Amino acid sequence: MSKIGKKHIPVPSDVKVQINGNKINLEGPKGKKSLDINIEFLNITFEEGKIIVAPKDPKKQNKIIWGLQRSLINNAVIGVGKGYEETLKLNGVGFRANLKGKQLQLQLGFSHDIMYDIPEGITLKVDKQTTIIISGVDKELVGKTVADIKFYKPVEPYKQKGITSEGQFILKKEGKKK
Repeated sequence: MSKIGKKHIPVPSDVKVQINGNKINLEGPKGKKSLDINIEFLNITFEEGKIIVAPKDPKKQNKIIWGLQRSLINNAVIGVGKGYEETLKLNGVGFRANLKGKQLQLQLGFSHDIMYDIPEGITLKVDKQTTIIISGVDKELVGKTVADIKFYKPVEPYKQKGITSEGQFILKKEGKKK
């Protein structure tokens, strides 16, 4: 049995759930999200403020899909209810970020500025030019945006310059000795 799949998904009172065939539509204070479900293997019901996900047949493949679908639905419920938020910090002399319309301008010590197009469904805030707050309804899209921005200047281990997530631990290496 799937440990994750057995758990019921609690739905807050301000989130509306509609199950139509192989689609779940969720609507909450932060936004809307629609998910496709594999109804060939799973039974999904919504009753008494809980979403219950159960397999139709206890085969191994069904159990794998069971836990995955339950996690995806849970992430969507949390996303439309509370939303997801990540904070990035720019560490380095002259490293800055600015918002220019639908683009994020990054100055990361290169000879040119980097312009990053903000995806649909993501909101960015820049505080003090060295802190970027990324928020949205979709956990996967927020994580992908964070990864894309961090890719431009990964943290180097000697001086620890680069883009880091808040709370990320970087092991500092000792430099060359004479």
